[in-house]
Amino acid sequence: MSESTDAAATVAFPNGFVWGVATASYQIEGAVAEHGRAPSVWDTFAHTPGKISDGATGDVACDHYHRYAEDVGLLADLGVSHYRFSLAWPRLQPSGRGPLNQAGVDFYLRLLDALQEKGVRPWVTLYHWDLPQALEDEGGWPARDTAYRFADYAVAVYERLHDRIGDWTTLNEPWCSAYLGYGNGQHAPGVRDERAALHAAHHLLLGHGLAVRGMRAAVPDSDNRIGITLNLWPVTPVTQEPADVEAARRVDGINNRAFLDPVLKGGYPADVLADVAHITDTAHVKPGDEETIAAPIDLLGVNYYSPSYVRAGAKKVGGASPWIGCDDVESVPQGFPRTDMGWEVEPDGLHRLLVRLRQDYRPLPIYVTENGMALRDTVDADGRVEDPDRIAYIDAHLRACRQAIDEGVDLRGYFVWTLTDNFEWSFGFSKRFGLVHLDAETQVRTPKSSASWYAQVARTGQLP
Repeated sequence: MSESTDAAATVAFPNGFVWGVATASYQIEGAVAEHGRAPSVWDTFAHTPGKISDGATGDVACDHYHRYAEDVGLLADLGVSHYRFSLAWPRLQPSGRGPLNQAGVDFYLRLLDALQEKGVRPWVTLYHWDLPQALEDEGGWPARDTAYRFADYAVAVYERLHDRIGDWTTLNEPWCSAYLGYGNGQHAPGVRDERAALHAAHHLLLGHGLAVRGMRAAVPDSDNRIGITLNLWPVTPVTQEPADVEAARRVDGINNRAFLDPVLKGGYPADVLADVAHITDTAHVKPGDEETIAAPIDLLGVNYYSPSYVRAGAKKVGGASPWIGCDDVESVPQGFPRTDMGWEVEPDGLHRLLVRLRQDYRPLPIYVTENGMALRDTVDADGRVEDPDRIAYIDAHLRACRQAIDEGVDLRGYFVWTLTDNFEWSFGFSKRFGLVHLDAETQVRTPKSSASWYAQVARTGQLP
């Protein structure tokens, strides 16, 4: 055996490393009007003509609400230790306030029972973008009251399910909820108002901090772990010219530090507040808010898909940039391979990101809670779905994870996005991220070659 082959064969992960897959409620559950569930902002958005590229909705999605047992069987076949999924706020608390809907609770209890039977541990996200439409009608995340409604919901759910679930995430990707939902309008509720986006971002983080405090107070002797999941990018200037370096600082600030610093350092970065001062003042940040947002957490979830290489450019008209306050910054393609989403693939970006978190922030267990690749997968004449590019993508990103661990990063787990092809937000069913192929018409699930490959990784704890 050559030295290079031997090195590849011995890429192993620490004992106890978490192997999982991740999903989100609106993307998979369907049953949007059953057993008391009320509309979310995504129900409204998806039914608005022109908002979803293929015209699809999440009305049925993957029909997981009815087919959860089949999907748990797929999880068992994958050999994963953990399943990360989100709870649907409008299913559990249809109006966004008041007592929990027992039928919604019962669904998740059935799912938890099925997972326990198969030996798969649940990892729950309390909010993955499906805000009850009733709360949006009252102002949504730009309104401060929504933060308190979220904390009430989180505590109510935690009181009911804390004995069944050990790992809890308050929010998934507040960047998307705020900037895509209220900034450039690409996501629900489809608002284009940078000031509203910045207020939404603060109230999402405030809701997180209030929820963490409330959950701990509700069950003070619990050893459950509570954290947050952020989508993060390594941001690199394409040259060392001062204008490009400054552009990278601004993008890193609004994308990464605007979320990391208040959660992990206790306050917003002064330079970021200065960058957006022409959009909003800080009157919406009340005394004590930053202390609340910094309520101690037990873990940090990191979602990574692609790097950002940027330069200073001409100001764009129309405010369509997801980088709030950075309409004059341009993204510069680097010639890397691209996924079907058009995202460039750079595994070392994940390595650099993880090392940066270790260097710049306090020690905290980190989990890669999403990483995956969209491809144009098809079922061949023999009923197989071959996706070698996805295998190569996951393999390369796992090697980047192992390198980060070797360099001292406290990385304890990895979740593939996603279990089955699903409703991919504004792209509908046109983008396929799953380890399992889904025929949305027939609901037939077909494991791809990446599923068997990942099952071997999860069971052995090492890369083949």
